[in-house]
Amino acid sequence: MASFDTIVQIIYDVIDETNENLPENGRLTKSPDTILFDRSGLLDSLGVVHFIVAVEDRVRDELGVSITLADERAMSAKSSPFRTVTSLAAYLTELIPKDV
Repeated sequence: MASFDTIVQIIYDVIDETNENLPENGRLTKSPDTILFDRSGLLDSLGVVHFIVAVEDRVRDELGVSITLADERAMSAKSSPFRTVTSLAAYLTELIPKDV
C-alpha cells in the first residue's frame, strides 16, 4: 500500500519539477499547507492542469497505477482536492488501490 508520506513525496517531486518553470518569486513551497489552486494560489488554471498531469504521470511511473485526477468526482466536490498539498494527497490516497 502506498503510504500517505509516499504520496506527499510524489507531490513534492512534482513541485520541484514545476518550480523549474516558475519565476523565483512565484515558486511553490514544499509544505502540506501549500495552496496549489485557488484565488491565492501561485498556479493559474493552465499551471494546475500541467501539475495534475505531472502527478498522474509520477504516480504511474513510481507506483505502477494509472489514475485520472480531474474527473467528475473531483470537479463536483464541495471542497476541491486540488486546493493544497494535503487535500491532493488525501484524494490520491482514495484513488490509489490499497494493494499498491
